[in-house]
Amino acid sequence: MTRPSPHLLLGVLVLLAGCKVGPDYQRPAASTDKAPPVAFKELAGWKPAAPAELADRGAWWSVFHDPELDGLEAQVEISNQTLLAAVAAYDQSVAVVATARAALFPTLSTAPGVTRGQSAGSARARTTNTAELSASWELDVWGRLRRTVQGDIATAQASAADLANAKLSAQALLAVDYFELRAADALKALLDTTVADYRRALEITNNQYKAGTAARSDVITAQTQLQGAISQSINAGVQRALLEHAIAVLTGHPPASLTLDAAPLASVVPVVPAGLPSELLERRPDIAAAERMMAAQNEQIGVAIAAYYPQISLSAVYGFSGSPLSALFNSANRVWSLGASANETLFNGGDFAADVRVARAVYDGAVATYRQTVLTAFQQVEDQLSTLRILQDQYAAQQEAVSLAQRAVDVTLNQYRAGTITYTAVITAQNTLLTDQQTLVSLQQQRLVASVTLVQAVGGGWSASALPKL
Repeated sequence: MTRPSPHLLLGVLVLLAGCKVGPDYQRPAASTDKAPPVAFKELAGWKPAAPAELADRGAWWSVFHDPELDGLEAQVEISNQTLLAAVAAYDQSVAVVATARAALFPTLSTAPGVTRGQSAGSARARTTNTAELSASWELDVWGRLRRTVQGDIATAQASAADLANAKLSAQALLAVDYFELRAADALKALLDTTVADYRRALEITNNQYKAGTAARSDVITAQTQLQGAISQSINAGVQRALLEHAIAVLTGHPPASLTLDAAPLASVVPVVPAGLPSELLERRPDIAAAERMMAAQNEQIGVAIAAYYPQISLSAVYGFSGSPLSALFNSANRVWSLGASANETLFNGGDFAADVRVARAVYDGAVATYRQTVLTAFQQVEDQLSTLRILQDQYAAQQEAVSLAQRAVDVTLNQYRAGTITYTAVITAQNTLLTDQQTLVSLQQQRLVASVTLVQAVGGGWSASALPKL
């Protein structure tokens, strides 16, 4: 019988290395309904008053047209320490991919040496010089190494999506804090105006009292109301200071180094298009991260199944061994060897089967996490669409309430001057006006926060196409 050529055996082994055991990854359905809804429910019958496209996929906050917000947001990616920690985690995952890929290639090593010794029966000691190059290569016959690499790539992509999500979260939190700070500015301005109005009302009351047409109690009541407004104006600074400190930390600075001058609260509330629910699967970084983790866990099933099969390795040594050193590289001193080995576990008490079950269970958990992430994303978009729609209607009604309350104050003050009503009616009208004005500021703040949260809910202009191709 003709003996098979070593080259033929090597070729067969290389061909076998193209095999992979275990399931190939197919993205599961995003929900148990098999398909996402065709449209967002809360968009039905509602045309946003101020629709706006994302002007730039990166600078989503530019839709608010606030230069100071633009400048603050630009610092988040550079200086935010939480975000920089996420960058380091991604860099680590990329290095893990490189480590896994290295296992696919042969390992080459050399170990030159000098040995001096004396054998039994020899009268003299002898020096032996060696210069050898050795190589070893584990053939990835069953795809264990390749699935490990693919799993690590998917994990690194999930880390990249986590980084994008962390960036989006930090940017959105900064925008929310910024608009809440501007709402505090608006409240302070409102209260300062109210204090000025109450001073004028106190002056009117004093004049009425001096003229004998008002009681001393009216003056005391007006003074009490004025001091209450002054107290509220001072208290508005507490929340503003806390928000300014939070913004400083988000931009990577100590609170003492950031001071924001007071500015008006934005009057226009942009509403970014929500798009289709199916598009959300490619626009949310947290959904992309969950999907990539599914892919990584799928590869681990194949890694666990590959443990059932033998590990096949090739080895080779080529070099020279002899003495003296000057004649080491003569052909007579040449040494070489080729070898192949297989390692197969015959019995381990069901350990491999348990590993496969564990891998499948972890994958099933990743599928459930992915689907829950998708459902949560749909909910968040619906929540903000409904919030913006309802608050828009409420804001319009509240504007009318403020207008009417202002008219009521003007009328009651004139009536009080004429002596036809008591000062209690003036106080009631003024308190109603202040409450309605504060509600209007709060509603505008809520609308702007909802606008930011909607941008975040639709992914902030991010796309799964931005994932690195490792």
